[in-house]
Amino acid sequence: MASSSSSPAPAPAPAGESLRQKRILSSKLYLDVPSSKAPVVYSPAYDISFLGLEKLHPFESAKWGRICRYLTREGHLEKKKLVEPLEACKEDLLVVHTEAYLNSLKSSYRVASIVEVPPVSLVPNWIVHKKLLYPFRKQVGGSILSAKLALERGWSINVGGGFHHCSAEEGGGFCAYADISLCIQFSFVRLNISSVLIIDLDAHQGNGHEKDFANDGRVYILDMYNAGIYPFDFTAKQYIDQKVELVSGTKTDEYLEQLDNALEVCKSRFQPQLIVYNAGTDILDGDPLGKLEISPEGVVTRDEKVFRFAKDQNIPVLMLTSGGYMKSSARVIADSIINLSNKNLIELGNQLG
Repeated sequence: MASSSSSPAPAPAPAGESLRQKRILSSKLYLDVPSSKAPVVYSPAYDISFLGLEKLHPFESAKWGRICRYLTREGHLEKKKLVEPLEACKEDLLVVHTEAYLNSLKSSYRVASIVEVPPVSLVPNWIVHKKLLYPFRKQVGGSILSAKLALERGWSINVGGGFHHCSAEEGGGFCAYADISLCIQFSFVRLNISSVLIIDLDAHQGNGHEKDFANDGRVYILDMYNAGIYPFDFTAKQYIDQKVELVSGTKTDEYLEQLDNALEVCKSRFQPQLIVYNAGTDILDGDPLGKLEISPEGVVTRDEKVFRFAKDQNIPVLMLTSGGYMKSSARVIADSIINLSNKNLIELGNQLG
């Protein structure tokens, strides 16, 4: 028995937190990636082809593959340099999600409401998992691995992910799994960091990660979004550390000025060890859901500003492609990645000798 003069033993971690750490430490998602590969994560399994039902949602469900084809065919990135992630398994997903939520996805009707495609409710659930939820789980694996790559290389891009409407207990807005929350929780345990900045520049409010990190001082959220569109989540809004609310019709110059100001404020308020950048292209002029009027060149400039913000402070940055509901999104994202390479903000390793 310890004497009364001994120092008290540290308090044990709460049971839930201990189980979370065990799941993270036993996960197979943190692959060792050879230095010959670029920290650009993608799998052909990302793309959704679901009996034609994917065409009933405005999301361009093959954009991820099209982005990579632009980069590889035009000589900016060799196909063999892409990193393929593993699928997030149930134990991985339970790091954030509740058992009850994951069980709810066994209902095709529930999945249909999350992805906003009513006919999905009529499809046998095993097909829904194979054709729809499996691609999402691969992208979750990509987001988690990308955080590791960002810490190792200084930057990474998951050519997918960014499901920012999904929280631990609730999906919605075409987001079935909370990849942002998951990649951050993995980072805390496996990468030994304790401060993460989320820069969410998708046109929509990122209500999922906002609820998951409510009052968590390790995570600072900068969310710049159109306040006049979905999700109108006023509960989640109170958990945003720094919100920039835009109105429908906001144009490029005003948008970029607001971003400059927001990044300057952010720099003085929080010093992160990792930036998770949710780079939705639904801010593009003409996007049917975003309702902003940002030019393709404006999106390229926006991404450059965020990567320069990260590089100037020597903070690793992970980019997720998130929302974007026009066929032109893939071309704009590819052009943005090419610009980041041209500006020496990333290195695609495309020198062919």
